[in-house]
Amino acid sequence: MSLSREGHLVELVDDAGRPVGETTVAAAHQPPGQLHRAFSVLLVAPDGRVLLQRRAAVKTRFPLRWANACCGHPLPGEPLAEAANRRLQEELGADPVPLTEVGVYVYRAEDPATGRVEVEYDHVLCGEFQPGAQLRPEPAEVAELRWVDLATLIAELDVDPDAYAPWLGGVVDRLLHPSDPAGLPVGDASERSGGR
Repeated sequence: MSLSREGHLVELVDDAGRPVGETTVAAAHQPPGQLHRAFSVLLVAPDGRVLLQRRAAVKTRFPLRWANACCGHPLPGEPLAEAANRRLQEELGADPVPLTEVGVYVYRAEDPATGRVEVEYDHVLCGEFQPGAQLRPEPAEVAELRWVDLATLIAELDVDPDAYAPWLGGVVDRLLHPSDPAGLPVGDASERSGGR
């Protein structure tokens, strides 16, 4: 995330995802962290592979770790699909895609490298990547991209969880096991391998 977005507003939420206020991105991620609305986008190719991005070295949280296609925070009151497509454009240079919410993953993770904390009510959104669609990753956001099949990704998360963003395991789990956002338990990504 660029330093300029650290001043953007995020929506603080309660454990059920109801809005309770707002603060800046920077403030929400200072220890001990504040629960706020976020989203994680998975782009899936027709053959079932998912797009991973290696987060740029300048990211303020979990730099140089592999994660899903993109992540972000909607502005307070902003529709999730609108915010997610905005971030797909900013990070990957991707055109808008139809997105479906497959569940919510609530987690907490501390970044040992930067001292920042993620406490997120994370809406997991899935979109199909159409053959022939172009990606033009922004170097300040994305170090590299790769497509991977889910079985390989799940195995890699178990073998080398520190190579991946701590939320990725929970996000993939929502893709494989879609759920109703209501009543999901809070997961502590810092306590479980791969954040799952």
